[in-house]
Amino acid sequence: MKSGGKSRDLHILLRERPLAALVLIALLAWLPGFFTLPPLDRDEGRFAQASKQMLETGDFVSIRLGEEARDQKPVGIYWLQAASTALFSNILPNDDALKTIWTYRIPSLAGGFAALFLTFWMTRSFAPAETAFFAALLLGSSLLLMVETKIAKTDAFLLGTIVATQAIALRVYLHARKPLEVPTPSRALVLLGWAAFAAGILIKGPIIILITGATLLGLGLWDRKWRWLAALRPVSGLTLALLLVLPWAIAIGIATDGAFYANSLGGDFASKLTGGQETHGAPPGYYTVLSFVTFWPASLVLLPGVLFAFRHRKEPAIRFLIVWAGVTWIMFEAAPTKLPHYVLPAYPALAVMGALWLTRSGDAPDVSKIGRFLDAISPLIFLGVALVLGGLLLWAPYAFGAGPALWTFAAVPLAIALGIAATFDMWRGRRADGVVLAALTGVLLYVVAWHGTAPALTEFTLSPRIEAAVERHALPADPPVVLAGYAEPSVLFLLGTDSALLTGAPAGERMSAEGGLAVIEENDRQSFLDMIAMRGMTAESLEEIGGTNYSNGRRLNLTLYRVRPL
Repeated sequence: MKSGGKSRDLHILLRERPLAALVLIALLAWLPGFFTLPPLDRDEGRFAQASKQMLETGDFVSIRLGEEARDQKPVGIYWLQAASTALFSNILPNDDALKTIWTYRIPSLAGGFAALFLTFWMTRSFAPAETAFFAALLLGSSLLLMVETKIAKTDAFLLGTIVATQAIALRVYLHARKPLEVPTPSRALVLLGWAAFAAGILIKGPIIILITGATLLGLGLWDRKWRWLAALRPVSGLTLALLLVLPWAIAIGIATDGAFYANSLGGDFASKLTGGQETHGAPPGYYTVLSFVTFWPASLVLLPGVLFAFRHRKEPAIRFLIVWAGVTWIMFEAAPTKLPHYVLPAYPALAVMGALWLTRSGDAPDVSKIGRFLDAISPLIFLGVALVLGGLLLWAPYAFGAGPALWTFAAVPLAIALGIAATFDMWRGRRADGVVLAALTGVLLYVVAWHGTAPALTEFTLSPRIEAAVERHALPADPPVVLAGYAEPSVLFLLGTDSALLTGAPAGERMSAEGGLAVIEENDRQSFLDMIAMRGMTAESLEEIGGTNYSNGRRLNLTLYRVRPL
């Protein structure tokens, strides 16, 4: 690539310390909010609470959320979250280690770093270190992966297992196509890929099977060559995967009399394929449009990268990336149920395509009409998203809180200035500088989002405010708290597994027998109070807690009561 002095200095730095630079940028992008963000509803609250209950009960086979079985996802992520929390519970100097949410997020952060390093390692199998650095940078700075690394759920760790499996399969494929250039992958390396495959199954069931299987099938159909698949050692590999997966698979089947498989495969997974589960339906094209936000700021090179890959599709490595991203995208676009994070497994392949365009296309503008158009429009799309995100970060605290922190009024314009500089660098042919500036734009806006905007959104912090109110009024002899009209998993996580999530009259009946503290929503209030009065008790109003349940957009008015005999 031709570029000025700054670019040459940058390239020297990246060649000498690429992994250190990646770690630094990833920490700056991913850590804001990781320790301070309260448990989120609903998925994070569900996963963390179920993992917490494993530690409380010592049952590491069955998965439960409160009193109900959580027969939706396999056990892998719960084991990892329970293990990380158990580790830090011996280190944290407080009595509430089990409800310290960031300990449950450690597997997601680890999965993000695994995906980052494995993307670098995968790219190095066919490209120089500079390309590998930019591939990992584009992936690591993407908005979607940034979010997933700080939420205690499956997707970031699943991504790590998928990149491990695909990276090793790619090396086998490249050796078959270029045996003199790519060394034979060792048996241990191939079996390591199968172990990652098994881990992916234990994390999210059939997703890794679909993505990896469709990639291998697509390559076989495109090349009309299948013999190279034998180098994947399918017999020994499948045997290893079964040895890793079957013990728990058999145990959960026995423990639930087969209900886990009926609910997870026949219920949760099948419903995603046959209809828009939980109103999460959207037409085909949803992910394509949304990618300019969820892949941002890497969306700066998304369209040119895809075009570059199409033009070089005869190259084995690029063909592998096209099939990987293509089959993943098509599968999830075709499925009726759509959530933004579903296509995350395609992002490593897209990031590598963008990095290849960045480092191999040169600084000269594309001479084709479509190339010139994409080179011109992509920076504008990137800048437009940056402006919208910056505006939202300043507006949201006014709409849902007491206003933003003062320092954000300096940080957001600085981020926008970096975004404008990145846009002009791309147009001027200083593409490496442009991508680095774009990544820094993202990092700065992420810092604003999690340290400036999120803490100011008091309208949405119902569960932490309920917990604080309960702590202010709790007495040592109080029984578990009873709630009616608000049943988000985050409140169960914060108040304790024994807390009862009921409706008005049953909550009143429960409190009539035990007394103590109750949190009642206004729609359940009258039936609760009527039951209390009928049972000869009285309810003293202690605090009012108002806010919005962001899981469903519903405005709630809650009252904290202490129930006593008349």
